[in-house]
Amino acid sequence: MDRELWSGLAVFAEIVEAGSFAGAATRLGLSASALSHAMRTLEGRLGIRLLDRTTRSLSPTGAGEQLLLRLRPAMSSVEDMLAELDQARDRPAGRVRVNAHRPAAVHVVLPRLATLSRRYPDVAVELAVNDGLVDIVAERFDCGVRHAGGLQGDMISVRISEPMELVFAAAPSYLEEHGTPATPDDLGAHRCISYRHTSSGALHRWEFMRDGEMFGRAVPETFITNDADLMRDAALSGLGVVCLLRLQAAPYLADGSLVEVLPGWAPVLAANHLYYPSRRQPSAAFRAFLEVMRA
Repeated sequence: MDRELWSGLAVFAEIVEAGSFAGAATRLGLSASALSHAMRTLEGRLGIRLLDRTTRSLSPTGAGEQLLLRLRPAMSSVEDMLAELDQARDRPAGRVRVNAHRPAAVHVVLPRLATLSRRYPDVAVELAVNDGLVDIVAERFDCGVRHAGGLQGDMISVRISEPMELVFAAAPSYLEEHGTPATPDDLGAHRCISYRHTSSGALHRWEFMRDGEMFGRAVPETFITNDADLMRDAALSGLGVVCLLRLQAAPYLADGSLVEVLPGWAPVLAANHLYYPSRRQPSAAFRAFLEVMRA
């Protein structure tokens, strides 16, 4: 089989699985126009239409479905064989695609990548930051990182961090003008900096913990953003009270540019877990990445 035809068949299977040219282009690191050209070339060489395309939908034709029934097992067999060859490498090499929520990406994964680079210089990492739930299999990620409650089913899970402490804080200038809240109920009279989840569009619910009990409170949302660093900067500028990871706030608490408020009321986030499909044979590159993340 010539290279161009095999490449076209692989592109066809990827487009159907992704459900769109744009989705397949993202997965393959190519442009949508390049994939469209590859499909036109494949259909021209086979002399048959494989995809029904409209401006809003895409689906395989009857002939395309029949081709996929034969193509998928063959491609799976090739992938398994390549995975077996990968295990024989003297030194792990390749790319590992990771999807993590922002706190874990910044404070857990990123700090360990220098160690990975020193130990395994031929392993590359693509780190996608997403605070929502992601189907890592459908999106072709090797693994995801989430708190324990946000893991997909049928996954192998490895704990890679301790629980993450939160802290409520505000700038001294804000507290001088508005006073210092003593209990969560006092926040009703304060200005609060809130987070909006990019994926769902929902506002993050302010939560508090006392004597092991977690509970929520409605607070005035006087500044809202979807970026944790911007939340920190807003607090530093005196816009209001903010809830941050203690790791993120620590330097500013230490130099006095932020002051902790409501001590003893901040909840603790569950530990972060790295998870990956149980039915997929991990590559040597992924096993190297997992080794470093475990540490």
